[in-house]
Amino acid sequence: MRAIDIIDSLYKKQEASREDLLWLIENRSTDISQALFERAAAVARAHFGKKIYVRGLIEMTNYCRNDCYYCGIRRSNAAAQRVRLTEEDIMQCCEAGYGLGFRTFVLQGGEDVYYTDDMMAEIISAIRTKYPDCAITLSLGEKTRESYQRLYDAGANRYLLRHETATPEHYAKLHPAELSLASRIECLRSLKEIGYQVGCGSMVGSPYQTLDNIVSDLLFIKSFAPQMVGMGPFIPHHDTPFAHERAGTAELTLFLLAIVRLMNPKVLLPATTALGTIEDNGRELGVLAGCNVVMPNLSPLSVRKKYMLYDNKISTGDEAAEARASLEKRMRAIGYEVVTERGDYQDLSW
Repeated sequence: MRAIDIIDSLYKKQEASREDLLWLIENRSTDISQALFERAAAVARAHFGKKIYVRGLIEMTNYCRNDCYYCGIRRSNAAAQRVRLTEEDIMQCCEAGYGLGFRTFVLQGGEDVYYTDDMMAEIISAIRTKYPDCAITLSLGEKTRESYQRLYDAGANRYLLRHETATPEHYAKLHPAELSLASRIECLRSLKEIGYQVGCGSMVGSPYQTLDNIVSDLLFIKSFAPQMVGMGPFIPHHDTPFAHERAGTAELTLFLLAIVRLMNPKVLLPATTALGTIEDNGRELGVLAGCNVVMPNLSPLSVRKKYMLYDNKISTGDEAAEARASLEKRMRAIGYEVVTERGDYQDLSW
């Protein structure tokens, strides 16, 4: 059976041709998906055991200079209730998270020019000084190489920057003209050269996406060889140009996550908030498809509902940091253990 041959190639060689990947995705079925998930979960267990790493997400600003067509915090969304966290706010989030067993803090936000390199370096340095045993991840969009270097020197370890789509023409349909895939790729390469553990990733089911676009994403991820991959379904936001577009599906997202795991065995692979939003047990299904990271929310409760990248984003349930005990219970129910570890990429020492 061709599907089993392709899955075997992914499992044994970590690769498949564009044609085989396209065929596998086009012809996926319940049986094919199950075979793929079993192999992907086996690969994840071989490298990480039954460990699930947690990252404490701190949504520090929903101001953004960009106007991406899919994003609820886009510059021209006048209905967004804008918020910025102070250094004191962020340190309080870290203190609470550390007490709950988090050893990675993720500072995420829109591209907000209010936070200068000096301000960010001070915040990062403060976290690094107080929590020397923790990893600091940034997800703050496109910056100059000099800015990335400055923040790395201040103590940041990792950087998440989704490429969104690896096809330039598709990228142009999701973003205004001043943004380009070439610029995004240049940023990713700069981050890697500086020494960050780097995460890229794409939106599954975004408007105008074709199966060929999806395969290009898989091949780009393989060639770029990131330490992390963030891949979740597209979910529309009611105050964007894509308000009435169809959302991506958990089914296809899980299928692609499993392929990513097989093609990149050691990658750190989150079961995303978006996956948990469109499917009640999305995070558990993600883990069973090869994911090994979850990112509960450490942000102050007062701001979580305002950091709304897409509609119905979960923000006070089991994704919240305060519900870690519930998260642990849910993971134990499927045979996995939430651990208090930094969970670094295995081939690097930080």
